[in-house]
Amino acid sequence: MDMQYRKDKYGNDISVLGFGCMRFTKKGNAIDIDKAEAEIMAAYKAGVNYYDTAYIYPGSEAAIGEIFERNGIREKINIATKLPQYMLNSRAAVDKYFDEELSRLRTTYVDYYLMHHLTDVYMWEKLKEIGILEWIEEKKASGQIRNIGFSYHGNTENFLNILNDYDWDFCQIQYNYLDENTQAGAEGLKSAAAKGIPVIIMEPLRGGRLVNMLPDTARKTFAESGRGWTPAQWAFRWLYNQPEVTCVLSGMNSVEMVEENCKTADEAVPGHLTEDDFKLLQKVTGQIREKEKVGCTGCRYCMPCPMNVDIPGTFRCYNAMYMESKNGGRIEYFQTVALTKEPAFASQCIECGKCEMHCPQNIPIREKLKEADKALRPLPFKIGINVVRKYMLRKAKK
Repeated sequence: MDMQYRKDKYGNDISVLGFGCMRFTKKGNAIDIDKAEAEIMAAYKAGVNYYDTAYIYPGSEAAIGEIFERNGIREKINIATKLPQYMLNSRAAVDKYFDEELSRLRTTYVDYYLMHHLTDVYMWEKLKEIGILEWIEEKKASGQIRNIGFSYHGNTENFLNILNDYDWDFCQIQYNYLDENTQAGAEGLKSAAAKGIPVIIMEPLRGGRLVNMLPDTARKTFAESGRGWTPAQWAFRWLYNQPEVTCVLSGMNSVEMVEENCKTADEAVPGHLTEDDFKLLQKVTGQIREKEKVGCTGCRYCMPCPMNVDIPGTFRCYNAMYMESKNGGRIEYFQTVALTKEPAFASQCIECGKCEMHCPQNIPIREKLKEADKALRPLPFKIGINVVRKYMLRKAKK
């Protein structure tokens, strides 16, 4: 099995499959470092050379820094991490976060550094006001940053404005067959490629929804295609079919997943999908949208909620009610949201709107939380939850 590579702006090879390091398996409250190491090394041996993390991914930078150092592969791979621009308002803060990231990653440089989570031009303008352009020039001149880019969640117009405002080395967008015409979309992808700017793809499976939450009709459509591809393989192949895509990130949390994704990355080339394949994906897209209630990817940018509402958990279960079964969604809610030590119910929302300011999908969260709570907690279910919670809390105090 041979990994395919596509070129960055300066002609360097980037594996078409990148390792997204946001969702490592936890062991207690920390990352299961041994499991993460096994997965990362399986990917490395298969030719994956691009590893994406961020300052705000809990424990991620430190974990991969330890793994790369322990296995002596730092110089053989590319690290992509991100400046938490939403957490700073001064040049000194930029240095503070960057130095901390280098320390966590146990490295002296970052191969691909991104301005994290830009959604509007004003965020980029704010960074310029505190001297980010001069800072970037200094870091690139010193070799501490080799490529500068930005990750983006917002509409196409703002993406194009940011893209055209600076001589970027690369960019990162959410893109999949369900989001072809939302956020930066196909127009943003092609515009970046036309400028010679590599595009890194995040959320290729839309937070796992294009695998774990497919309606039965969509699963059946894939199964009857005759292609023999899993839903994940269909999603990745749709992306690899487009030459404008440089690298597709996947949050792989099993060696088996690494192996399957590497196999797809080996086989799928631009132009390999047929007209019938596109018609099938169009049919699947329609089947998915018939059931979906909230377009949440589970990215958790809306968290933490000041009132402790589990926003992504609530939406996940709400969608499951309609994409799987009502009882299944409510049971999942009972298990994952209702029985936490601290209450996390949607009814705790005070409509402050903080979550909506950070949502990459521009979901009207406050409105949808009311809908979700009503669906997930009908009166009999609400009474049952309260009884069980009182029992659990009383037991916990003993």
